[in-house]
Amino acid sequence: MSADELSLPDDMDQLKSMVRAMAAQASRADALEREVETLTARNADADERIKRLMQILKAYDRARFGRRSEKLGSAAPGDEAAQQAFLFEEIETGISALRAQVGTGHASQHKRASRPRKGFPPHLERVDVVIEPEDLPEHAGRQKVLIGEDVSERLDVIPAKFRVIVTRRPKYAFKGRDGVIQALAPAHIIESGLPTEALLAQIAVSKYADGLPLYRQEGIYARDGVDLDRRLMAQWMGRTGFELDILAGHVLGEILRGERVFADETSLPTLAPGTGSTKKAWLWAYARDDSTFGGSGPPMVAYRFEDSRSGDCVRRHLAGYRGILQVDGYAAYNKLALKGGANDAPLLAGCWAHARRRFYELHAAGDSKVATTTVERMADLWKHEAEVRGQSPEARAVARQAVSAPIVAALFTLWQQTLPRISGKSKLAEALRYAMTRRDIFERFLTDGRIELDSNIVERAIRPQTITRKNSLFAGSDGGGCTWATIATLLQTCKMNNVDPVAWLTLTLERIANQWPSAEIHALMPWNYKA
Repeated sequence: MSADELSLPDDMDQLKSMVRAMAAQASRADALEREVETLTARNADADERIKRLMQILKAYDRARFGRRSEKLGSAAPGDEAAQQAFLFEEIETGISALRAQVGTGHASQHKRASRPRKGFPPHLERVDVVIEPEDLPEHAGRQKVLIGEDVSERLDVIPAKFRVIVTRRPKYAFKGRDGVIQALAPAHIIESGLPTEALLAQIAVSKYADGLPLYRQEGIYARDGVDLDRRLMAQWMGRTGFELDILAGHVLGEILRGERVFADETSLPTLAPGTGSTKKAWLWAYARDDSTFGGSGPPMVAYRFEDSRSGDCVRRHLAGYRGILQVDGYAAYNKLALKGGANDAPLLAGCWAHARRRFYELHAAGDSKVATTTVERMADLWKHEAEVRGQSPEARAVARQAVSAPIVAALFTLWQQTLPRISGKSKLAEALRYAMTRRDIFERFLTDGRIELDSNIVERAIRPQTITRKNSLFAGSDGGGCTWATIATLLQTCKMNNVDPVAWLTLTLERIANQWPSAEIHALMPWNYKA
């Protein structure tokens, strides 16, 4: 329609309404264009990361089948094969997670070609679930005639026993009437796949909480006559991690709402692409437990997988946090506290356990009377902490001033008198300088009852992951490392709250599959689980 043919109203209010409508339509078009650009950029980034992982897979094949000089490391043949199996699992998990991200949370666009399925072993228990269509008002008085049904089988598991869930959805027609009615198929995390949410939970807990790699699970399940390929299970874990990522992010958000956060980090083995060797990646852990100073908040921990130990990592993880950060002596935390003014950075508190270890090594070796004296006096600090644990911050601060403050003052006096009299290159001098240069953060627990004597809370949370890492070899953050951190966050938080991780994860995955509202994400947290 030309401008001359366009009919415009004479009424000014109608003209204004028309202009507003046109402006709103233009705004919606701009928003749609921006959304398309964002999705295009995200897909391009995911495609690039998938391409990088596929290159690693090719390197894996060379390491597995190439000349001996190309194989990974110098480990024994059995160990080498196991490490390559771990790597393969993590790459498959990473690719699956990326493809789920590209699919914006729906079924992946990269679907494999359909192929005939093997039947489940006949000895497995069959549990029939019949889903009848809903009786609607317009069906009143009509007689249903069963004309067929859709039958699907999904592999389910209960502890130490497999079974097959057979879901039947009868189809009905009405005599003398057109049309067929049938109940909708139930939603699942792995659409059109084999596993129930209970099986996904069992595999995830076994791998990420119990340290049982997928290749070992494959062998265990085979003993029951169930053929589950490790590659397929790795893909399931990638999808599961994608669905749980928002929950792990919520846990970290809840941790950063606390008055006090504990932080620690540990190294992880990871493949250096293109070199056929391994390097270090890092798992950062952030924990919260308010019970020691009388708080009612639940304990929790969040992990973040990174390819480096750079201070940028912790700065990104703790962006905006202004509370108490209790840590060891790693310099990255010091830089975080110094990046702004007093109101723009966390308040650091030291860990006396880290200082004690340095003196204890000398004491155990019988090399220093000063170290022995230090360890003995420090023991009184921990004894007193046990007495005030669970009391209010105010009561703890008062008690510490009366009992702990004199002990701490005596220790620093001893150290100051000792340091000038010994060799500056000795182990004792190193231990003394470690403690004395951090005096301000070590003494903060004396006046603030929210601060602990040590950061053992986060060390206990990270220890299970240091055990699990012996059974893992990652392919950097694009591989299964991020999925591992996501799932381990939730399973370890279950453990801290005495919640059965399999039962919690099964219910949570079922809720997610059925479109649990994001506004009610707090109800999915492990500490809110009711058996």
